[in-house]
Amino acid sequence: MPETTAILLLAAGSSSRMGPGRDKLLELVDGTPLLSRMIARASATGLPVWVTLPGPDHARAAVLVGTGATPVWVRDAVLGMSASIRAGVAALPDHIEAVMILPADMPDLSRDDLRQVADRRRDFPPDALIRGSSAEGHPGHPVLFPRCYFNDLLQLGGDEGARALLRQHRDRVHLCPLPDQHALTDLDTPEAWEVWR
Repeated sequence: MPETTAILLLAAGSSSRMGPGRDKLLELVDGTPLLSRMIARASATGLPVWVTLPGPDHARAAVLVGTGATPVWVRDAVLGMSASIRAGVAALPDHIEAVMILPADMPDLSRDDLRQVADRRRDFPPDALIRGSSAEGHPGHPVLFPRCYFNDLLQLGGDEGARALLRQHRDRVHLCPLPDQHALTDLDTPEAWEVWR
């Protein structure tokens, strides 16, 4: 029986805050592009993985070769994170009952972190939203959305992602504490990379 929870890695952004000629998702971590690292960790959970990308000709597309992850081309990626979420959710097959969404620039999220969020789904009602948090309880990523929210995700607009949806249903959000700052650390700028390294 196929797994009913999917992981959706958002990797279609422009990486504009890195400056000319640098792509945060192709930055090397222990000799491996960050996007490769995140796909490997997501795949190691045993859950099926979809990855949003700007297009098949983008340099990031080569990273997916041989990984088993399914690419989702986001032709309107310039419209912001919501475009990636819309495209990714629309690509999921009918048997998928929940999707775990996270930006691909969060290098501290481990296989065990992702698996922990996925496994918490069985501890709550079917409409529960499971959100990763820091060890101190500050909400972050990933966020697991059951299928009952898929239509809402398909209506998102702008570059705010699903924040408005999470605010709207805050009473259904259950935090899943992850180690240290794993749920919060993202690397958008050269300065953030320097500090993290």
